[in-house]
Amino acid sequence: MKSHRLRSLMVALLTTSVLLGVSGFALGLLVPTETTVTELAPGVFFRKAQWQPDFIGCNQGWIIFEDFVLVIEASFPNQAEALIKEIRKTTDKPIKYVFDTHWHGDHADGNPVFVSEGASAIASESSREQFLNKGIASFDKQKQEKPAEYGKLKYGVPAVYFPKKMILEDATQRVELIHLGHGHTPGDAVAWLPKQGILFTGDSCVNGAFNYTGESNTSSWISVLTEMAKMPIKIVCPGHGERSDAKLVETQRRYFVELRQAIQEAIAAGKSLDEIKKTIDLPWYKEWAGVTVRERAENIEHVYKELTSKT
Repeated sequence: MKSHRLRSLMVALLTTSVLLGVSGFALGLLVPTETTVTELAPGVFFRKAQWQPDFIGCNQGWIIFEDFVLVIEASFPNQAEALIKEIRKTTDKPIKYVFDTHWHGDHADGNPVFVSEGASAIASESSREQFLNKGIASFDKQKQEKPAEYGKLKYGVPAVYFPKKMILEDATQRVELIHLGHGHTPGDAVAWLPKQGILFTGDSCVNGAFNYTGESNTSSWISVLTEMAKMPIKIVCPGHGERSDAKLVETQRRYFVELRQAIQEAIAAGKSLDEIKKTIDLPWYKEWAGVTVRERAENIEHVYKELTSKT
């Protein structure tokens, strides 16, 4: 426990400056090569996953209640196993629930590891179809590609789905699991701790160049972030990247608002998709994400398709 507390202190000191602004890459404050654990409040933990040189999965967290533990994000199976080891450094209480913010493998493929510990997986009702169709197919593919990690596991479809909100509460903790709408995926949900002002966002809000728009509705995503911003947030635990504060939600929203605006103006000016991909520029984006907006070509293509769709 002493080494754990020391590590938490070091991470807290390192990330203080990140909480003051969004230009972490410009200041050299983001640490993509480290996986760290921080106790954000009594019984509330955040595990930031490294993304360089190897992408190992999503960020995770856990909340210790009076009689059980709630895990935020299963991640990949090997990261689920790693998280359990971290949890056991802090408590011997049973892991009762694992909350998947959405179906993607880097967030939910570790479900069977937690199920084997006696936990039940929870997700939003709007994600059910994705888990049953895309999730199972993706997991089966991973079993072929990563037999050492996946081979003996059976896909862990969530046992509990909630429509809009599910509350877990006792005398020590209150966690609200909330589906705000179609953002990164149709079934996105977040975990909100109102007593501490801590929000685990999944990929609805990330810190850096992690946005994947392939299943998104960016107009609705902006609305989701608008609702998120109404919460009295003190700490944001994003799906990927370093933790931050409420300004991160504003930054994430700004990206989609300005990306849509820039592409819409270019379309109105008669520019083709290829021309837009070569000329679009949001200078501030590189300060935040570490890459230029043009380097995320798939997001430009997705928004262009949304704005030119006839349906």
